[in-house]
Amino acid sequence: MRLIPRALCGAARAAWRESFPLGGHAVARWFPGHMAKGLKKMQSSLKLVDCIIEVHDARISFGGCGVGFIIIPMVTELIGSSYRYHRGESLEYCIMVIGVPNVGKSSLINSLRRQHLRKGKATRVGGEPGITRAVMSRIQVCERPLMFLLDTPGVLAPRIESVETGLKLALCGTVLDHLVGEETLADYLLYTLNQHELFGYVQHYGLGEACDDIVSVLKRVAVKLGKTQKVKVLTGTGDVNVIQPNYPAAARDFLRTFRSGLLGPVMLDRDTLQSHPSAGAQGHRPAQTDP
Repeated sequence: MRLIPRALCGAARAAWRESFPLGGHAVARWFPGHMAKGLKKMQSSLKLVDCIIEVHDARISFGGCGVGFIIIPMVTELIGSSYRYHRGESLEYCIMVIGVPNVGKSSLINSLRRQHLRKGKATRVGGEPGITRAVMSRIQVCERPLMFLLDTPGVLAPRIESVETGLKLALCGTVLDHLVGEETLADYLLYTLNQHELFGYVQHYGLGEACDDIVSVLKRVAVKLGKTQKVKVLTGTGDVNVIQPNYPAAARDFLRTFRSGLLGPVMLDRDTLQSHPSAGAQGHRPAQTDP
């Protein structure tokens, strides 16, 4: 979304960060008990399924592109052309849906039910990780062919490989914000948007020009949205109430705006993807996913 002319960046762009300072940031770790239990349950349920659908987020799509809704024909063809082992005599198909937390597994299942069965949602959908905490019983999503899906809890690797990978995952809502820090996430988001020349945030918040200083951006966002707070300051004449920007609230709004798509399509893995020409040649492009 290149809505802001480059001229608005002015000479300030020369002082923009060439890399995000990762020093002092710990790798985000979030592997609670329900993930470990869910992973074991998923492994023990593999003999009951014909196929696995792994849902990816188009914003961090280096591992794959987002899942669209041509799902049923693809799965039917895949299973029909494959050896089904001990499930060869079964007339029904059973599919396991897996992915990281908050990637849209439950939304996919509900969308397939609406599309093929004309029925409402069968699984709870939320905007934060950890909504689905157990491997559920089978959920029917199609009549012809008879097909059931298993919803599963979002699972992360017990150890995230790098701080930057953790920041990208957290930006997409796979890790609870407070484990990384909302203002840290907002700063990394600002850095990424500027590096990719995606200045939609300037227009969205009416900032006038792009900026690489997160404190300055959050201050202007807070003032524009009326997100301020009274703070008592001790002076020589007593306590004085001072109105200050509510930086955490502004950071939350910045993150919410990005996650809801109001800043346009953003691929956080773009630099990594461009450094792997073979991946680009295979047509990895952002795809629309059910919010």
